This record gives sequence, structure tokens and C-alpha cells, in this order.
Amino acid sequence: MTLRILVTGANDGIGRETALALLRQGHHVIVHGRNADRAGKAASELGKQANAPADRVSTAAFDLSSLAQVRDGANALLAAHPALDVAVLNAGLYNNERKLSADGYELTFAVNHLAHFFLAQQLAPALERAAAETGQPSRVVAVASMAHVRGAIDFTDLQSSKSYSAYGAYALSKSCNILFAQELAARSDPKKLIANSLHPGVVGTKLLRAGFGMSGGPDSLAEGAETSVFLASSVEGGQVTGKFFVRSRESLPSAQSREPKNAKRLWELTLELLDKAPTLRNH
Repeated sequence: MTLRILVTGANDGIGRETALALLRQGHHVIVHGRNADRAGKAASELGKQANAPADRVSTAAFDLSSLAQVRDGANALLAAHPALDVAVLNAGLYNNERKLSADGYELTFAVNHLAHFFLAQQLAPALERAAAETGQPSRVVAVASMAHVRGAIDFTDLQSSKSYSAYGAYALSKSCNILFAQELAARSDPKKLIANSLHPGVVGTKLLRAGFGMSGGPDSLAEGAETSVFLASSVEGGQVTGKFFVRSRESLPSAQSREPKNAKRLWELTLELLDKAPTLRNH
């Protein structure tokens, strides 16, 4: 079956490799990027690499650092793709200095967690429609990281305003990815929607260079994309929900990242932050 799959942050790195692998499998891939020109260029190049028909690759362009752009981008996606089988929430960043998003939230948390949480909410109608059409559950795949094990979740300071550590903020956001997938799974009918998270490996991407000063990692881009592709498109990846995967196998995340009470609390606090977001209230 040809799946309709969105991959965020598919301009380069693991996201691009994920999109390429899914195109080669014959799926329809929506290549997301912050910039329409870059997303279009990436989509064209990926289509050629995969020898995919032009109607099997599409684009979406919006900046995850602005919740208003996420909302508008999601609306455009819904108009162009009323049914969506899979959302791979891959885009991420690492900031060495504390910066704020367009809504005034700490930028790492805002992009890596808040925007993707909101995007998944906004795309719910398309995910529901696809499940109704196919009789198979739609899938949300959250790309986290083993870095989460070193991230302490302080629910009184999700914005890292008391003290800021680049690694700490990144690790916190990756814990949030895992908790989000866990809670989304708990709140969803597994016959209609499943949600899982994963660690892609240590891959020499621009994030690795910016955040960890490493020019390369032990895993190739193809290896880094494998678990995302597994959870997005394989039969086996569609038979489990609310779990964390490493190298396409179920694994245990940190104790705090698999605690249901933490997942529920994060969900509720995230909804509160979205409700207060200036760019959403001003439009």
C-alpha cells in the first residue's frame, strides 16, 4: 500500500535520508522545510534520486519556531492532503545559547517539542481520515534521542529560565518527545492511531556538529533513518504503540521518560502553553 507520509525537517540530514528511503519504497512523501525554495529543491533532488514519479513527492514549508506558521502550514497541508497516513516528526535543533521563539518560549523546547505537539494536533483530521479510508491505524513517529537520559524534567521550568544548559535543554526536549508519543498513544484508539518514539543513532549531521562538536558519528545517514522508516512504513512498526525504539527494536527510555504521570502532566502543561501563545491569540 502506498502511504502518504509527512517528514518534518526533510531538507537535510536524517530527515532527508528518511524521505529518500520512503520514496524508494514507493510512498508519497511530503518534504517539509522552513523555506519553500529549499524544500522545493530538496523534493526535486530526492524525487530524482529515488526515481519517483512527480506526483509521489510534495512539499510543505513553515517555520516551526512560530506557532502561527505551524497552524497556517498545517492548514495548507490539510487542504492539499486531506488524508495523511504518517507524520514523522523529525526536525530538531540544538542551541548553544538560550534563545526565544516567536511566541517567547525557549527555542529548543519550542521547536523540538511544542511545535511538533501542535502540528500533530492540527493534522489530526487528516490522520483520522486516512485511518477511516484504509482501515489501518495512522502513525505518528517522534524522533527523540538517547540524550534524553541526561535531561532532568523540571515541570516548574520547562523554559530553562532559571538556568540554561544547551545540552540540558536539548535532552529535556527529547524527553518531551518520548512522553508526548506515550501520552498520544494512551489517548488514542490503537485501531485508528498509533504513536511511537525513537533514537536514530549518532549520525554526523549539522545538529551533531553544532551541539556536540563532532564532525561524524559511528552511524551513517542511512542507519540513522532506519528506525524512522521502520516505524513509519513497516508492518511490524504498525503493530505497537506508545513505545520507544532503538535500531528498530523496542527499548526502555529513562524512568522519568516512561512515567505515565509525567506524560499526562507534560500534555496538560503543553496545552496551557499553546493556549497562551501570542502568535495564536493575535490571529
